[in-house]
Amino acid sequence: MRGFVVKEHTHPSTIRVTSDVPPPTPKPGQILIDVYSAGLNFFDILQSQGKYQLKPPLPFVLGTEFAGRVAAGSPIPPGCTLKAGDRVFGAAQGTFAEQAVVDANRVLPLPDEVTYDQGAGLFITWPTSYEALVGRAQLQPGEWVLVTAAAGTWAKVIAAAGSDAKLAIAVQHGGADYTVNYSRPGWQKEVLKLTGGKGVDVVYDPVGLIQDSLKCIAWKGRALVIGFAAGNIEKVPMNLVLLKNISLVGLHWGAYTAHEPARVPVVWKELLALLASDKVKPVIYSSIYPLEHITDGLGALERRETWGKAIVRIRTEQERSKL
Repeated sequence: MRGFVVKEHTHPSTIRVTSDVPPPTPKPGQILIDVYSAGLNFFDILQSQGKYQLKPPLPFVLGTEFAGRVAAGSPIPPGCTLKAGDRVFGAAQGTFAEQAVVDANRVLPLPDEVTYDQGAGLFITWPTSYEALVGRAQLQPGEWVLVTAAAGTWAKVIAAAGSDAKLAIAVQHGGADYTVNYSRPGWQKEVLKLTGGKGVDVVYDPVGLIQDSLKCIAWKGRALVIGFAAGNIEKVPMNLVLLKNISLVGLHWGAYTAHEPARVPVVWKELLALLASDKVKPVIYSSIYPLEHITDGLGALERRETWGKAIVRIRTEQERSKL
């Protein structure tokens, strides 16, 4: 089968898709998936180079998020309600290939109103954002939120990004109420002006701009540490935390299965209800990359040219009908 295989730790730009990848074999408790679309993540670039905390033994197929169908002939673990042909989404190692195996507890039915491309970006990003804002920051209606990756959320949203083009996307697709360009010196003054001098109640930061954002956070504000897409792990002056009486709040959604498993189905129930209500829609980057051009997508992601979720398309329903 076709796949994007890491044979030695190297930058993904040096790897090419091959067509002789052995199909994966499900272990007990796993399901075989026909992958239709897969999500591109910054950690894929790190994992390819051996710089990510999860290091599969070499060689391995890159990729984690996916949407697709339960493959014909797939084993169905006891207690699993899925069946062959069901549309699903989830996360597993090795999704940049035509097939992948996934633990039964890491795959969910894909709602009818969600496409494969949209579903391929749900499993990691959406519960991370939801649990961060709702569970950890306890965001309340009417509060001010600064989103440093300009993705859009609820409450009164100020989207921050490094280009006016991305800010326009945040308004058009993410529903942001206001925008600021953090590439301009003194952007925090714009935030303070928008909030009437108060500052934002919550900072949602997957980029690595916590320290800069503390200049415009409100008294008793909550700063959510989501990631470090800019490449640097910050060292925050703790005197600012004390003087503003703020909270630095971390969020590691991937660890919930081990440390707080009962919370996981609660988050997914609320998220799937939101999707079904049509109040929220997954935002997909305008360029969908075929598997053979996956390095173009990872490159655009690394250069921070993308917005929404960047997707690689492995196959289509038309291709399935020919099988």
